[in-house]
Amino acid sequence: MVMARFLFMPESAYGPTNNCIGIGNILRERGHTVIFAAEASWQGKLQPLGFVEDLVDLAPPPPPSDLPLNETVPLNETVPLNEHSAEPVAGQFWIDFIRDTAPVFRLPTIEQLTQFIQPTWQALIDGAVFCQPQLQAIIERQHPDVIIEDNVNCFPALVTAGVPFVRSVSCNPLELKGRDIPPLFSGYSSDDRSQWADFRAEYDRSHRELWNTYNEWVQSCGAPPLADLEFIHEGALNLYLYPEVADYTERRPLGSTWHRLDSSVRATDEPWTLPEQLRAHPNSGDPASKLVYLSLGSLGSADVELMRRLVSILGRTRHRFVVSKGPLADDYDLPANMWGAAQVPQTNVLPHVDLVITHGGNNTTTEAFHFGKPMIVLPLFWDQYDNAQRVDELGYGVRLPTYAFDDDQLTGALDRLLNDVELHKRMTTNAATIRGRNGAAQAATLIEGLVA
Repeated sequence: MVMARFLFMPESAYGPTNNCIGIGNILRERGHTVIFAAEASWQGKLQPLGFVEDLVDLAPPPPPSDLPLNETVPLNETVPLNEHSAEPVAGQFWIDFIRDTAPVFRLPTIEQLTQFIQPTWQALIDGAVFCQPQLQAIIERQHPDVIIEDNVNCFPALVTAGVPFVRSVSCNPLELKGRDIPPLFSGYSSDDRSQWADFRAEYDRSHRELWNTYNEWVQSCGAPPLADLEFIHEGALNLYLYPEVADYTERRPLGSTWHRLDSSVRATDEPWTLPEQLRAHPNSGDPASKLVYLSLGSLGSADVELMRRLVSILGRTRHRFVVSKGPLADDYDLPANMWGAAQVPQTNVLPHVDLVITHGGNNTTTEAFHFGKPMIVLPLFWDQYDNAQRVDELGYGVRLPTYAFDDDQLTGALDRLLNDVELHKRMTTNAATIRGRNGAAQAATLIEGLVA
């Protein structure tokens, strides 16, 4: 086998980065060199896993400042979210952005197109423009044989490097658009088309000018033109991460270069055992007391008021909880029936729990399917509405309105799903099939095949 050099550029968020880590680790174990051109806040977090770090900045560093944490900072500047540490957390660029934009998440998804989705695309484009020279320098230094991008927008340097380009999609597969599936970002039902046309028209209206400008810049860098209203090119190989049991396959056939990964679970998380606090809790001997995992992701958990409300409601139930507290972990406490940390090894926690309460990020959603866990989904932004709707309409869990649910809605859904024996059997059967397909290894083999 030819030993090759594979360069990954994931979006600066845990979901896409973890997908790349899972695939990259298999390539590394097969003897290849794996380089990460991740965003700079990941410094020191990828090299210990055996990867080469050659990182990029998505914006200029902020000037020295004594700005208090409760004040707003400009979009492309960051301040540490942990007041006890001067070191930004991984993905902090987007944590800051989401924190400052959070009020918009209470709006209907069609109104979020102008107030969140379009500004997010603008921030992504600004980052791509800023780091273009850095990426060109990285490619010249590292001489990759294949480039893999797990992001939603084009970085021209990646597609003009003269080596095979792989597009990886760690978002809901509505990103692969079709007329017989709901519009991306809408959270609309697959069987009710009444609002689809209006949503698509509003997306076109609010994004056309931005896309035109971006497409012109992409071509000015020597890259091919983008498809209409698309922000990223297809590759010689295209991968997307979603279990077949929840995919839109029959409604949206894809070309031969597209390959679905039912899951892509990394094997690099720290080991985890049930903490003594939960083993010794008085409810641990109650058969009706189940173990539940609560995570709103690295970005959603930065909404501290929402996290406080959730732990307050769930703290009054008989169940026990493992909580991924997020980057502001020190800003709120957990009741006695909960254990948590700023970051938990999710892939090693999920096998122990009976149910997942999630924001509907693609990483957590697909990992819940991988381990056969029903979900309560509280979507916040981007494709989380689409994942929440898909889980709900297929009966794999319940979608709740994130900022408008009643206490009884949450606790009622919790008990109903935990006691649904047939659902748990169905999830367990699906999970066995998903794990048997070994999506991360499948992806590594497909990527290897591009090296002649």
